[in-house]
This record gives sequence, structure tokens and C-alpha cells, in this order.
Amino acid sequence: MSDLDLVRGTLDVLVLKTLTAGPLHGYSVARWIKKASEEALLVEEGALYPALHRLERKGWVEAEWGLSANNRRAKFYRLTTRGRQALESETTSWDRYVAAVTKVLATEPEVV
Repeated sequence: MSDLDLVRGTLDVLVLKTLTAGPLHGYSVARWIKKASEEALLVEEGALYPALHRLERKGWVEAEWGLSANNRRAKFYRLTTRGRQALESETTSWDRYVAAVTKVLATEPEVV
């Protein structure tokens, strides 16, 4: 499968899910999504950091500066209580959406 483009809402829920593991810096978030999707989803910096900042503005994540594993200064993002609630809600919405699309794709078209 080729690389998949991530729409804004999808990327947000994937980032929230990733942060349930604990505080991570951006590169680690992108790397985990890539690994968890068996390399089907590649999150580019140009999409990731605006998503992290958007989630921060919503109060779903908080950020603080720290040192990465290679001793470089990095911003670490942490899921907030509101972020956990949003993840739960977004996951429910996503499941409904996937189920609806799956039904449409599995149904033979007919003239209505």
C-alpha cells in the first residue's frame, strides 16, 4: 500500500492515541504512528507540528521542554484529562464513520 494522506481530524486522533503512552516529543510521535501502522502512515513534520499546536490550543495536550534520548532539547507533549476525554469521543465517532464506509463499500450499488 502506498503512503496514505492523513486528514486533519484523523491525524489528531492518532496523535492523541500515541500520547496515551506518556509524554513524547514530535519525532517519537511520528515514529510510533509509522510503526503501529506497519509503515502505511507516514506523518510529515509539516502536518505533525501544526496538529500538535492545534491540540495544545484546544487544551488536549500540554507541552514542556526537556532532553531527548540523544541529549537534544525537545518539546515533549503530554495528554491532558480533556485530551483523554476527546480521544474517547473521537474514537467513538471514528468507529461509526469506519462502519458506515465499510457498509457502503460492501454493498452492491442499485438504482434508487
